[in-house]
Amino acid sequence: MEVSTGRSFLFRVDEGEEIVGYLTRFLEKKGIMLGTISAIGSIRDPVVAYFDRDEGGYRNIALKGDYEVVSLTGNVSVKDGKPFAHIHVALGDQDGRLYGGHLVSGETFVMEVFIQELKGGVLERKPRENNLSLWDAEKLED
Repeated sequence: MEVSTGRSFLFRVDEGEEIVGYLTRFLEKKGIMLGTISAIGSIRDPVVAYFDRDEGGYRNIALKGDYEVVSLTGNVSVKDGKPFAHIHVALGDQDGRLYGGHLVSGETFVMEVFIQELKGGVLERKPRENNLSLWDAEKLED
C-alpha cells in the first residue's frame, strides 16, 4: 500500500489519563483511520502483553509503580469499523531494567505524543485462524 502523509499532531496528555483509551478517543475525534504513533514520557501501573503462540492468545503482564516510557511506537488502522491503535512499548524501571510488549493499559504521569496521519486508503485488521486480527498485506512482486 503506497501512502502519503496527512496531518501531523503533537500534544501532551494530562496526568491520570488511561493512555490507550485516550489515544483511541483522539483518533476517533480527529477521524484518523491510518497513521503512526510515537511517544515518550512516564506511565503508572502499566499492563503489557505478549502473544503466546502455543496458547493462541495474549498473556498480560501487570507492572506496579512508575515506569519511564523509553519508547512507545505503533500504528493506526481500522478494526471493527473504527480507528484502532496497535501500540508497543519499552518501559524502564528505577533500576534501569527494561520491560516491553504490546501496551494494554496504563495511567499517564507525563506523556508527549506525535501522531502522523497517513493517506492512501484503508488498512483493515481482520481475524485470522491464529486468533490475531491482522492486516490484509500486499505481497511484494518480483
